[in-house]
Amino acid sequence: MFLAIDTVFDQCSVALLDASGKVLNEDTKRDKRQQTQQILPMIDALLSAHNSKLSDIQALFFNRGPGAFSGIRINTAVVQALSVAQDIPCVGVSSLQAIAQQTYSAHQVTELYSAHDARMSQVYFGQYALQAGIMQPVAQKDAASDEDADTERLLDYDTATKGALPIAGDGAPLLATEDGQTLYPDIIPTAAVIGILGYAEFHATGGVSAGNALPKYLRNKAWKTLKEQGKA
Repeated sequence: MFLAIDTVFDQCSVALLDASGKVLNEDTKRDKRQQTQQILPMIDALLSAHNSKLSDIQALFFNRGPGAFSGIRINTAVVQALSVAQDIPCVGVSSLQAIAQQTYSAHQVTELYSAHDARMSQVYFGQYALQAGIMQPVAQKDAASDEDADTERLLDYDTATKGALPIAGDGAPLLATEDGQTLYPDIIPTAAVIGILGYAEFHATGGVSAGNALPKYLRNKAWKTLKEQGKA
């Protein structure tokens, strides 16, 4: 069995997959305010519902971002703790790839831009295309070096996309669009989608240890210190 969790998309979501990667069950609560209190009881309840325990889990899949700092921190900390407790490998899944995969599942869109609101007048952005049933990142060229740049990056609000591909995610309405460019702003992936992507990655790489199950923020600094806020 495999366990997937997500606390990045302003929710608390857990999913259980069988050995073949089929989603057996999931539970999602759309409440970001109580994630730290909800996530472990939700995992326990899901495992109990299938007469399973943590030691039955082959790998842990988690949303490693980019996204809300607190959501990523909770997600990563829980997975690292569970991984250490039972020596279970981990697989981090991109939030932008999850948006792309959910859009493919819901609307059969096979190439698109993912855009997730990063606040501070920016969006997290990436381009994805279908390969063997999985939406994979499309490499972008760095204008200065002509080398492949990071497939996940920050764009300012009102930036125009280079092409007219559909845009999915809550950041879609925040970018400049062309006439007729399709938007899917209501796409919110759950842990089931994290599980599907995590399963594919696990069978490709085998996952990593807890110490290497790292978050991805994109921003070097996601908050201000008290001193920077002018507080004692």
